[in-house]
Amino acid sequence: MRILPVLCALLLLMLQGVTGLPPVGASAQDCERRRGFCSQRSCPPGIGRIGLCSEHEFCCRMRWYP
Repeated sequence: MRILPVLCALLLLMLQGVTGLPPVGASAQDCERRRGFCSQRSCPPGIGRIGLCSEHEFCCRMRWYP
């Protein structure tokens, strides 16, 4: 019975991916809070990806941020 909560959590994660919902906490406001910016394509050279803004947008920020 101890494995039941783990299986339920795994099922919920799989269903989230199937329905096409954005990952938890993925929003432009969260990206700006982390001092990043949203980019529809990959992040520019010298800029690292730190998360997602939406399903098709990446949250980017300079790699060596003071």
